[in-house]
Amino acid sequence: MKVRIKFRKYGVLRFIGHLDVMRFFQKVMRRADIPIAFTGGFSPHMIMSFASPLGIGLESDGEYLDIELREPIDSDIAVRRMNEVTVDGIEVLSFRQIAEEKKMTGMTILAAADYLISPKPGITGSGSQTSGMVSDNTRTAGTLCDQWQEQFTSFMNQDEIRVIKQTKRSEKEVDIRPSIYEWEFRGDSVYVRTAAGSVQNLKPELIMDSFLKYAEYPSADTDSLNAGSFVYRRLEMYADAGKDGNRELVTLESLGREIRGEIN
Repeated sequence: MKVRIKFRKYGVLRFIGHLDVMRFFQKVMRRADIPIAFTGGFSPHMIMSFASPLGIGLESDGEYLDIELREPIDSDIAVRRMNEVTVDGIEVLSFRQIAEEKKMTGMTILAAADYLISPKPGITGSGSQTSGMVSDNTRTAGTLCDQWQEQFTSFMNQDEIRVIKQTKRSEKEVDIRPSIYEWEFRGDSVYVRTAAGSVQNLKPELIMDSFLKYAEYPSADTDSLNAGSFVYRRLEMYADAGKDGNRELVTLESLGREIRGEIN
């Protein structure tokens, strides 16, 4: 039986890397007595895979871990047991049975993700705008101008957003605008839905780095703004259930069903 676990990662644990998260869940499985399956051979290990590793420093309300069980366990019992042995910074949200096919793993079907991007405290305000860009004479170093949301709107209204994207072997210029499916302001933050997964994958940091260059914020001084001037939170991850080229995004959680009554 294959199961998809949804969890959130927050607080100080946002600074631990993916390998540490994987080791943490291995311990959680043992301590919570989850009947997880192991590989065979001389060096067996737990069968688990993550939909998409989360970058260091990012919080998330929608992370996914797929595992294989030796025997069924009630979803409510599994969630309770795991949360009893976890620590502040990791909370298990759901435990659902998923399809057995290998092609249905979260890693394989991931197509999009939601992010909330927020300026860090102290970098908003204190400036004005000239010709749609920043006037360095009227803006305090290391801050966004008062009209930064108008600037961002202009940035997103472009037909193309061309950037230099690093690959494993080289770098190439690409248009990232088609990979931004939705966006809107939520208070002082920006919500974006972007392409994610093995075919296309757009990180929110690249969007903000491109925006700062578009708005001509200086990048040479020590107080310059950069992608690290924002806080990023992943909200959810999606698969594409559409047909004939029509996109229909559904959450990875919705593709599973809760397990009931197998263990008391």
